[in-house]
Amino acid sequence: MKIGELAARTGIAASAIRFYEQSGLLPPASRGANGYRIYDAAAEERLRQIQLAQRLGFSLEDMRASVEQLQGFSKEGLLERIEQRLHEIDALRVRLDEQRTALLGVREALEAEWAAGRCFKVDRLETPAPAAEKGRREKRAPAQRAPAARARGA
Repeated sequence: MKIGELAARTGIAASAIRFYEQSGLLPPASRGANGYRIYDAAAEERLRQIQLAQRLGFSLEDMRASVEQLQGFSKEGLLERIEQRLHEIDALRVRLDEQRTALLGVREALEAEWAAGRCFKVDRLETPAPAAEKGRREKRAPAQRAPAARARGA
């Protein structure tokens, strides 16, 4: 099939298909006598794999690295990449939960300040530091802590 038909079947623009081919994500198409690219069903399947990987949050660079390392997609390589992505999602979820908790604390502090008729002052907001940041702070010597932390006696 020509690139236009492949684009229509996959919903991917012809320019994107050419880009995927140039970047090594899609094997080079054969050429007809007229010089047009000719794709087979395997190209359509590979494009669907790329679409799925993007929907699952894999970057084109992740996919490119997988293809280069594995000389194509393999079962083991795919499962390894999925595990890596799951770990990334779990870490992101932890960070987002920490940020949500901090934002709820900020909102509560702001509402309390405003209810008391006071203007917003950053130093009145005590937001809990994310766990990873707390660990880094605790490992530093007292002289290395931020001036505000020394002033509070932290």
